[in-house]
Amino acid sequence: MLRQVAQGVWVHESEFCQSNAVVVLGRDGVLLIDAGIHGDEMTCLANDLSDVGQAVVAGFSTHPHWDHLLWHASLGGAPRYGTALCATTARDRLAGGIDPVRLGIPEDVPLELLGNITGLPEATARIPWDGPVVRILEHQAHAPGHAALLIEEHRVLVAGDMLSDVLIPMLDVNGTVDPVEDYLAALRLLESVAGGVDIVVPGHGSVGGSDQVQARIDQDRAYVLALRNGQVPADPRVGPSAKPGWEWVSDVHEGQLQRLAQ
Repeated sequence: MLRQVAQGVWVHESEFCQSNAVVVLGRDGVLLIDAGIHGDEMTCLANDLSDVGQAVVAGFSTHPHWDHLLWHASLGGAPRYGTALCATTARDRLAGGIDPVRLGIPEDVPLELLGNITGLPEATARIPWDGPVVRILEHQAHAPGHAALLIEEHRVLVAGDMLSDVLIPMLDVNGTVDPVEDYLAALRLLESVAGGVDIVVPGHGSVGGSDQVQARIDQDRAYVLALRNGQVPADPRVGPSAKPGWEWVSDVHEGQLQRLAQ
């Protein structure tokens, strides 16, 4: 079910890892960001839009991880975009096929249209569509060509896999020379627009209000700095205080510590 979080902006939260799909109302249809996970959920989303006379006219994937590259035939054949590096990375990673079991992909996830995105020219500042201006804030934290999206008119920041209340910062420890600095640079980029944001939508987790935007940036920065220093962070997302069902995040933290220590 779609939940309105701001004027002209709705969110659908999947049962899979609290994944958030974002719908933005345009003049002739909607922009769909990170479309969803389960096939029945995306079909329901398409039906909900049809019931109110709307169709998807553009899609966008925030980064090249499988759970942000999905699509369903019921959503139509609108152009789907990502940053140039996101699209290139997705194409390269999918060239050899995908192993759903190894990646932990549920059986009812439709993979037929996985990763069919068009890379926007490098340094593209806005999503090309007939609707509110959606600024592309590209950085290299978490995944190559990761983009946060700022819907300026509605003061909404779609953060991709950052600024979550349940997931710690997950660094791209395999893909960059300095994953810690890449993450800190991305947080500075998001902080530069935080004053114009009332709503933050993470890729996974709860939607946050204006009081949460800077707080989540600060929390993520504190975690990354602790990680860099080999310390145990005082972070409620890690350890016994983690939200029920998210205890595995502590294993991710330990893995990141080990990789950075190498």
